[in-house]
Amino acid sequence: MVLSDRPYWPRGGGRVTIIIDSDQHLYESRTLWADHIDPAFAHEALAIVDDEIGYPWLTWRDQRLDMADVQIPGDTAVLGPYRQRCRNHLPPEYNYDEELPAHYWDPSARAKHLDVMGLDEAVVFPNFGLLWERRLSKAFPALTANMAAWNRWCATVVTEGKGRLHPVAHLTLRDPVWLEAQLTMLEASGVHLAMIAPAAVDGRPMSHPDHDRMWAAFVHHGVTPVFHVADQPRVLDEAFYTDPDDSFVPVIESIFLWVQPAIAVTDLIVNGTLARHPGLRIGIVELSSIWVPQYLMMLDGGWDFTTALNGRPLAPLELRPSDYFHRQVRVASFSYEQPARLTAKSGDLFMCCSDFPHSEGTATPLEDYARTGCVPDQADGLFHRNVATLLAN
Repeated sequence: MVLSDRPYWPRGGGRVTIIIDSDQHLYESRTLWADHIDPAFAHEALAIVDDEIGYPWLTWRDQRLDMADVQIPGDTAVLGPYRQRCRNHLPPEYNYDEELPAHYWDPSARAKHLDVMGLDEAVVFPNFGLLWERRLSKAFPALTANMAAWNRWCATVVTEGKGRLHPVAHLTLRDPVWLEAQLTMLEASGVHLAMIAPAAVDGRPMSHPDHDRMWAAFVHHGVTPVFHVADQPRVLDEAFYTDPDDSFVPVIESIFLWVQPAIAVTDLIVNGTLARHPGLRIGIVELSSIWVPQYLMMLDGGWDFTTALNGRPLAPLELRPSDYFHRQVRVASFSYEQPARLTAKSGDLFMCCSDFPHSEGTATPLEDYARTGCVPDQADGLFHRNVATLLAN
């Protein structure tokens, strides 16, 4: 069903809102990193390479980081058998390159596919870029070189997407000089979002005063930092990760995926970073949203309790801690989390998302939201305004 056919879409006076999906993904090509990396680091480029029986792998320095697969929205069950066949040394049941649709990786094709989904625009994160940051963290030049390669390609997404796709860059806070150079490039390319890890930065909290120059640079260049589920530096002790080495997603990480961004944004609020940088916006995407109502209660409650108990606040805040969250943070909310109910409890903080084309995502986001009572002409914040706030420059 195309956009104009949707029964709840008011036609007389034009559209009520421009629908922006806050979470989609573009597959990287096999050679994207090699094609866009600084030639001095060509030997560090990530790549997708087939093994001896035909399974494609994301590789770095000839190490296999994780399997590449063609996911289908809403069908996670097929992925486990695919991995089990590989463990049993059985050949794959499909050819990766032949099964990968053009709109999974090609920006122009994805922009056209938005019409099929009933969407006007979409934020597009990397696909395999979610799998390698933590494991490259000890090889910092390789880490930044591959991030920069993706970031250069983002300029292509802006151009070929013809204003309908908003690519998300990939950055680290570990080197302010490198970061500021990347932000300058991103601003010139029309890229307004960047994924960063919600984690300590070489042993220092994200709110550390030495990081203020970087937060100011984000604001100056009109780039919004975004937290997204990914294999990034962890906040939980490694002892809790008991899964076999070839597991795709650790169990504890899936259950507590909201904890890391909640800790990160709390740090930025209670230590005054958001107060010092009122123009800074933070996006939280694919890290669930159902936790937000209780979190906001605990945020204010914990602040009040510790201020009274310790006889002084942690930082001089003019507003309530939750007010900074409301002013500067926006959270993607899947349809099954019932964002209308969350909005009634927490305020208009949430963004629609499909996670297309991942298996845990959907190819029919508007129909999914409609089943929970959310339609564009009645929820401008969910379908447009909140993600537009992150994109504003």
